[in-house]
Amino acid sequence: MRNNGMLKNTKAFTAALLAAALMLSACGSGAQTKENAPEPVTQEAKTEEVKTEEAKPEEVKPEEARTEEKAEETEIQVFIAASLGKVMDEVAKKYNEIHPEVKIVYNADSSGTLQTQIEEGYACDIFFSAATKQMDALDEKGFVTEGSRHDLLNNKLVVLTLKGSGTKVTGLADIEKASSIALADGSVPAGRYTRKALQALGKLPEDAEAAEITTAQVSEALGGVEISEQSNVSKVLSAVVEGSCEVGTTYYSDTYGFEDKVDVIEVVDSSLTGNVIYPVAQINNDEADEAEVTAASDFLSFLVSDEAKGIFDSYYFDTDVK
Repeated sequence: MRNNGMLKNTKAFTAALLAAALMLSACGSGAQTKENAPEPVTQEAKTEEVKTEEAKPEEVKPEEARTEEKAEETEIQVFIAASLGKVMDEVAKKYNEIHPEVKIVYNADSSGTLQTQIEEGYACDIFFSAATKQMDALDEKGFVTEGSRHDLLNNKLVVLTLKGSGTKVTGLADIEKASSIALADGSVPAGRYTRKALQALGKLPEDAEAAEITTAQVSEALGGVEISEQSNVSKVLSAVVEGSCEVGTTYYSDTYGFEDKVDVIEVVDSSLTGNVIYPVAQINNDEADEAEVTAASDFLSFLVSDEAKGIFDSYYFDTDVK
């Protein structure tokens, strides 16, 4: 009986040991306690996390961050020979498509008149002459910005008449057959070129300076024909179109837009006149601020560009200047 009691006690002791071992094994395998358990995530924390994610700004690339600065508005004064009036309006429209902030103000007249105005102190940023003589004179006196001059265009002198006039004139060789002639004075390039051609034809003294031959002297040399002296080529053209003069001498480019009103009797060969070169240059303007000077330089660059040359070509100018 005593042996049976001892056996029962032994079995109970063994069972207790096994139970204790199982509990220790559970704790060692990573069972969480109050101290090491993670804090619970509340709904408020989840909402705040979503807001933070939404508020995170998108990455902006450097090129997208750059913005173009608005160009400063300015105005430039451009002195142009009268024969450039129409084409330069077209050139300005094209330029302003790119630079609307630049206002281009034209002063159109004979190149001689414009030269005098510049010498007298008129505010001018760019001078576009119908002859090299006026530009040469300004350059020698220091008015031209160094390195800015370009001999840009070539033109042709023409003799023209109103359509249906019935004139017997065939050109400069017999221009004295006209009842009246519209002619620019000697200070106007077209007037000087006309006189040079008449000298080459033996109708005017060859030893005289063409620009100094007066209109009265031309009339006398041509047998007393009536000559209406004009201050620029635009006025010569108007005198012919209005029918107040039977013929006139102007530039081929001036006939653009008047093809249905005038007939070109003769395109005078350059061997008689020499090349009719149109130089353009920036003028030293003491009254101009930095924005105006910069705009003038940029507009001059546009004038000598292929895009602008295409416009000049369409208005009967020759941009192939050698």
